Amino acid sequence: MAAVLEVEVGGPGEREAEEVDLSHLSPEERWRVEHALMHAKHRGHEAMHAEMVLILIATLVVAQLLLVQWKQRHPRSYNMVTLFQMWVVPLYFTIKLYWWRFLVIWVLFSAVTAFVTFRATRKPLVQTTPRLVYKWFLLIYKMSYATGIVGYMAVMFTLFGLNLLFSASGMPTKHLSDSVCAVCGQQIFVDVNEEGIIENTYRLSCNHVFHEFCIRGWCIVGKKQTCPYCKEKVDLKRMFSNPWERPHVMYGQLLDWLRYLVAWQPVIIGLVQGINYILGLE
Repeated sequence: MAAVLEVEVGGPGEREAEEVDLSHLSPEERWRVEHALMHAKHRGHEAMHAEMVLILIATLVVAQLLLVQWKQRHPRSYNMVTLFQMWVVPLYFTIKLYWWRFLVIWVLFSAVTAFVTFRATRKPLVQTTPRLVYKWFLLIYKMSYATGIVGYMAVMFTLFGLNLLFSASGMPTKHLSDSVCAVCGQQIFVDVNEEGIIENTYRLSCNHVFHEFCIRGWCIVGKKQTCPYCKEKVDLKRMFSNPWERPHVMYGQLLDWLRYLVAWQPVIIGLVQGINYILGLE
């Protein structure tokens, strides 16, 4: 049975239905025809993107010309609208992005600036008003300058690894007493070097001590060879020297392999098969 493909050629008003028989074509030729049909189906996107770019450029040019003419012919209204935009746009993004600290600063700045503007527009002008206006905007300039310097220094300190807030070892650490278990937080009554009646006490290489059952339970629950308190890497095999003392380590590794084989091996094989199918590999 012959395979027939219907193709639409032309614009919306002048589309002609053509039937192309692909049964007599080789796989390579069939792939080429289908590839060409795909391009024909998506034809026009490049022109649409070009139109969008041209519209953007034309809008920018026309808007720039209009703004220049507006500023030359009506500078007062242009300055008022520009000032309003500069005042409202930060408020919009502040409320939208929940920048509450910036909102507080914006409100304070707007209030003081409104007061200074009110004083500057009064007639007759008070003799101290020019000094007030200059001192206010000089203060704003100095604060902005200082903030920029501090921000630049913070960026440079961060890039060079100079940390002024925390120590070289990281964030401030807390101290745990040697008589308290680092897992359960309960009192430890058996010394590390003593043999316990019910359970022993273990000390890791990071010098944190634990109840035997607590650290063994952590090995089962945590499934990581790290200290549950300071997250330092430790070798639990050295702590439990005898093989019968550390079945959780062996079973943990076995479970990791089973988890990999059962859960991830089919996914990986399926991904490889999918890639081969997409690439046409058999």
